Amino acid sequence: MTEHRSLLLAAVTAIVLIALLPTAAFADKPGLTQTQAPLTLTDIAGRQVTLNAPVKRMLLGEGRQLYLIASLEPEDPLAHVVAWRTDLIAADPATYAQYLEVFPGLAKLPSFKGQEDSLIDIESTIIQKPDVVLLNLEAMQANKDANYIEKLAALNIPVLYIDFRHRPLENTEPTIRLLGRIMRREARAEEIIAFRRQAMAAVANVLAAKQPKRPNVFVERIGGYSQDCCLSFGAENFGKYVELAGGHNIGSDIIPSTFGQISPEQVIVADPEHVVVTSADWKAYVPGGHWIPLGPGADPRVMRKKLEWFVTRDAYTGIAANKTRNFHGIWHQFYNSPYEFVAVQQLAKWFHPDLFADLDPNATFAEYHRRFLPINYRPGYSISLSDSQR
Repeated sequence: MTEHRSLLLAAVTAIVLIALLPTAAFADKPGLTQTQAPLTLTDIAGRQVTLNAPVKRMLLGEGRQLYLIASLEPEDPLAHVVAWRTDLIAADPATYAQYLEVFPGLAKLPSFKGQEDSLIDIESTIIQKPDVVLLNLEAMQANKDANYIEKLAALNIPVLYIDFRHRPLENTEPTIRLLGRIMRREARAEEIIAFRRQAMAAVANVLAAKQPKRPNVFVERIGGYSQDCCLSFGAENFGKYVELAGGHNIGSDIIPSTFGQISPEQVIVADPEHVVVTSADWKAYVPGGHWIPLGPGADPRVMRKKLEWFVTRDAYTGIAANKTRNFHGIWHQFYNSPYEFVAVQQLAKWFHPDLFADLDPNATFAEYHRRFLPINYRPGYSISLSDSQR
């Protein structure tokens, strides 16, 4: 009897001690119920926000935020998502199909339409009663003008601004940490950051040691989405990726902001040695367009054929890249995801093939999938006309 009481007392003591442990003790341990507690943090817009963490009901102001959510919570990225914008379905159908295959419930997730810089669907938000709404930085002005943030605050629905798009090299790591904190996946967030830094260092260290000549590069943004020429990037986003990969982005000399347009004459005068086309499978937006269906599982023969059309554009008449066939296509969604390290590696390999002969961006992205994502890696994120000459 005494032994029975001793065991019972030990069991009760253990339960009490577990109950007294702080929430952080259960961080990064899927399957363990975590008690919510108030958490105050600063978002990418510099706003102080208080919410209850770990968040259990997230509303994604952009569907492509799933790229990071799934990296932090691969066991079930939808477990705490109550609604999302439909952009991933239309802008990245191949990735959507991969997630749908593993998580069929994604098809039933409440959704709403809209653009990157548009208002949040406030009706959907109120109905879902989320613990937090995640908005991209570019939507800040529209929602500020409509006083949506104040309206949601009155209903105890906090909003966090994140950013992969306007200043990705500056804001991606803080965004990863921000979501890691609200999801109580801090250790996982640091693992992702460490992986990214190592992948970027594989390029930066070689360039620092060898100091190669930087080729002039023109990036055609959203190639095939529009007939306009020539949409491009300034010194940020893919413009920054080009510089980090050992090239010189000619858009940085002309475009004062992240996104802009250059005339065909300006491209011809700049005489780029490489043309990089960002594109994707956009049949939902531009059926039959000249876009290149880049993305997981894309057919390289189809991609190469579609890339050939860009060589014929008037803006590229007589330029150096046309003579050497240094035309490249790359997945547009690298511009708005936590995966830009893959783009930097691929660009470096195109610009300096001898220096980066042993670098394998596909292997890097495959390893990221293996370590952090619930879907298998399928190649198809890049294509080059120069590859066929080697």
